[in-house]
Amino acid sequence: MSGTHEGTVLALDFGTRKIGVALGNTLSGTARALATLDQPSRAARMDAIAGLVAEWQPAVLVVGRPLHADGTEHDVTRLADAFARELAKRFSLPVEQVDERYTTQIARIRSDARPRRSDPGHDAHAARIILQSWLDQR
Repeated sequence: MSGTHEGTVLALDFGTRKIGVALGNTLSGTARALATLDQPSRAARMDAIAGLVAEWQPAVLVVGRPLHADGTEHDVTRLADAFARELAKRFSLPVEQVDERYTTQIARIRSDARPRRSDPGHDAHAARIILQSWLDQR
């Protein structure tokens, strides 16, 4: 983690079917759940990310890196790593990865405790937790 990127940050909680998105800022040090991308195809999800990058103009993208509880990699880890590389190449932005162990479970517990009609979903809350972790570590 370089910590030299200042400004708006988009975080993505990678999934093979859904991608949670959070928005934050290095100056305020805060993150908020933004959306869950649930388009039917990978290409459509990447186009949706392109729209968010164009809208928010982030200085950096943060991607959760899934690991087993003991810290070892698994199949989704490799997919998330490839996703992070694809983002860096497509958007010419720095991409940093954050250990995301347990973020989805924490997000489910927290959002289930406070369900709202406008809730962006568990995946977006997981992205917020990932981003807040990144901001807190800076």
